[in-house]
Amino acid sequence: MELVPTQDEVVRLLRKTGALRDGFFQYPNGLYSNQYLQVALAMRYYDVNKILSVGLSSLVRAHSEIRAVIPQLSIVAPATGGLPVAYGVCEALRAAQVYWAERENEDEPLHFRQYMEVKAGEKVLLVDDILRSGRRLSELRKLVESYGAEVIGLAVIVYQPNPKTATFGSLPLFYLARLTSKFCKEGEICDIAPPGAEPVKVWA
Repeated sequence: MELVPTQDEVVRLLRKTGALRDGFFQYPNGLYSNQYLQVALAMRYYDVNKILSVGLSSLVRAHSEIRAVIPQLSIVAPATGGLPVAYGVCEALRAAQVYWAERENEDEPLHFRQYMEVKAGEKVLLVDDILRSGRRLSELRKLVESYGAEVIGLAVIVYQPNPKTATFGSLPLFYLARLTSKFCKEGEICDIAPPGAEPVKVWA
């Protein structure tokens, strides 16, 4: 396997570890899909974590503007799914540090841990396991920028867009695999569900 794994190699790793599953699933936002992805199931294995983290960091390092600031670069991730990726990318890049944002309840905004806030002027790479709706990364970007730090890119293991996926303007987006999963809303005509099948409700 090369330093940056191919799309097919990443998908094989995700399937092998049970992180990518085919079927009929209902996401918390009400969308239905023919695939479920939970990257954390892959990142729990050291060898897979290393392959994916090094591969993603290599894509980031190839960007000349980001490469120039790596010694001062801060990695910011949402807890908890983004943390294994953030620490793996930080180690592979030899970036400066990792911050994370969290929330106690789903109806509360993201916030940094006490004494962990980014500083004004810091260069920040947002990192997560999946970019699906983009809601979490959009909120994280606003949080980082509210402290006066500058987001200079986004990096995720898998880009899995759906009809509600947010956009991030001109920010560079790095990912190892793009999944073209099928999504539909309740009441729409789609060929995701077998006749009479009940969806498996997933948490995220």
